[in-house]
Amino acid sequence: MSSDAVLRLFADGSTVVLQGLHRLWPPLIEFADQLAADLGHPTQVNAYVTPPSSRGFSPHYDVHDVFVLQIAGEKHWRIHAPVLPDPLRTQPWQDRAGDVAAAAEREPVIDAVLRPGDALYLPRGYIHSAEALGAISAHLTIGVHPVTRWAAVESALDLVRTLAADDPQLRGSLPLGLDLADPDGVRDDVTAVITALQDWLGRVDPAQVADRLRAQTWAQVRPEPVAPLAQSTAAAALTDDAVLQLRRRLRCTLRDGSEGEVTLLAGRRSLSFPAESREALGQLLAAGELKVGDLPGSDAAGRLALARRLVTESIATVPEAG
Repeated sequence: MSSDAVLRLFADGSTVVLQGLHRLWPPLIEFADQLAADLGHPTQVNAYVTPPSSRGFSPHYDVHDVFVLQIAGEKHWRIHAPVLPDPLRTQPWQDRAGDVAAAAEREPVIDAVLRPGDALYLPRGYIHSAEALGAISAHLTIGVHPVTRWAAVESALDLVRTLAADDPQLRGSLPLGLDLADPDGVRDDVTAVITALQDWLGRVDPAQVADRLRAQTWAQVRPEPVAPLAQSTAAAALTDDAVLQLRRRLRCTLRDGSEGEVTLLAGRRSLSFPAESREALGQLLAAGELKVGDLPGSDAAGRLALARRLVTESIATVPEAG
């Protein structure tokens, strides 16, 4: 949208929304990443700039938790109790617009004016609206996308779907001449399917479900970009004096493999290393930065080989390479 169109719309009472600031402005990138690490749930940051005496949005609820940080001007907030507690992402307020509008006519649970430096917490589902008072008003919304039990349900069902595909009975075709308009005609087959799925669900390993949940959540956190050409050149020229820095905002942990190797979980990826690399990997993850020559547990050739792999796999970077 052109700047003159933004000016016209703002003068007519529209709110300017700056989305995805947690990916664009370094101070907010750092803030959102540290908050996500502390909470264990992904975060995002948007800014809302509202002209004087205007309301940004009609009463609505969000499907994620929100911290409102007032940074300029004043804004009058009215908060109402949920019509649907703890809504999921698939349950937006538009699906209950009538109930939301009716709830917004009742007595608010919070009726307050936020001034610069004030903060407000809105659990998902709470209905809210805000109006700027007297002058231009600006606030940040820190969205916290909770990892829910329903996400664990989805991970478990995805795993069942993968496992159950090995069941020849479930892969079988329904009878020829089937009339799908007659529920009784497929009742026995559907009953058999449900029984089989219940059996497969009983075989699901909770640890596998948890790992899927971890991978999905970590994938929502974007690690710091790397400079491919510079890092590739640096990897080829590594020496014991070179410094390795764990890639910023990359979620990592170590697991012992089933055959003696060590597994590095990094975001969505899973990388296998020899068992003798465990101490070096553990120290790098703990310290965040190490000289190649300080990597323990191997000779000079082994240290360089490990360091080069970490750089080329974008797990670590050589900071002076840019």
